[in-house]
Amino acid sequence: EVQLVESGGGLVQPGGSLRLSCTASGLVFNNNAMSWARQAPGKGLEWVSSISRDGGITTYTDSVKGRFKISRDNAKNTLYLEMNRLKPEDTAVYYCEDGSSRRGQGTQVTVSS
Repeated sequence: EVQLVESGGGLVQPGGSLRLSCTASGLVFNNNAMSWARQAPGKGLEWVSSISRDGGITTYTDSVKGRFKISRDNAKNTLYLEMNRLKPEDTAVYYCEDGSSRRGQGTQVTVSS
């Protein structure tokens, strides 16, 4: 059974930083490109960022370019999302996704003063 477990969310002030983690089990992690997606209150799911199997290629949605950084540690079966200069509009539940679009339960990120 594939399990993706996100962690690291919380409440942060505008301009602050958070680092999300996603630990995977039940899949060959280094055979999967991985992604982060988010869902803001009352909105649909939005793709945020993706990373290739070896970590050499990363892509981002325009609204987070230059502020977020996706990375992975294949030895630890873990995906990361470093989020800097957070804005209120980044408030959402953040999900990691594997190469088959399976998602974890998500972790809440709230950016508010």
